[in-house]
Amino acid sequence: MVRLTKIYTRGGDGGETSLVGGDRVPKHSARVAAYGTVDETNAAIGIVRLHTSDEPDAMLGRIQDDLFDLGADLGNPGTDLSPQSLRIVQAQVDRLEREIDAMNETLAPLNSFVLPGGTAASAYLHLARTVCRRAERCATELAAIEFVNPAAIKYLNRLSDHLFVLGRHLNDRGQRDVLWRPGANR
Repeated sequence: MVRLTKIYTRGGDGGETSLVGGDRVPKHSARVAAYGTVDETNAAIGIVRLHTSDEPDAMLGRIQDDLFDLGADLGNPGTDLSPQSLRIVQAQVDRLEREIDAMNETLAPLNSFVLPGGTAASAYLHLARTVCRRAERCATELAAIEFVNPAAIKYLNRLSDHLFVLGRHLNDRGQRDVLWRPGANR
């Protein structure tokens, strides 16, 4: 368990921060951008949870824990993927897929793209989804220059799908989806 007794350390005052293992890097590095954007995703999900209860809220709670794991994973420049290392694992990706499949079974097929809206929870889920997509772009950009756990990228890709499907689920199983009307305002 993590125990924090002091919040500020002054260690970042010069524009650098520490990664897992102690390496110091600029706060604008690709690795920091990746795990920072994962943190933004987590914060957006926290807003969604103000509008959820029951199983959707439990799913989002598990996802928030996973996102802290993911932040630790992305903050670790090492290549150790052993079970002792805090890394995203395939089982976490598989859980997202099972939840997506279960929710998607209750939804009517889409005939258009979905615009953010409907219920408050759904609108905020779309915001979280777009932040998650940005986190995925940051992680893949990082992976082009440094090691990134492949399961971390899979997790982000699946999470954005999960947030989309959950948004539809919370829009009365798609009945309150706001659909794009191509060329409607010409």
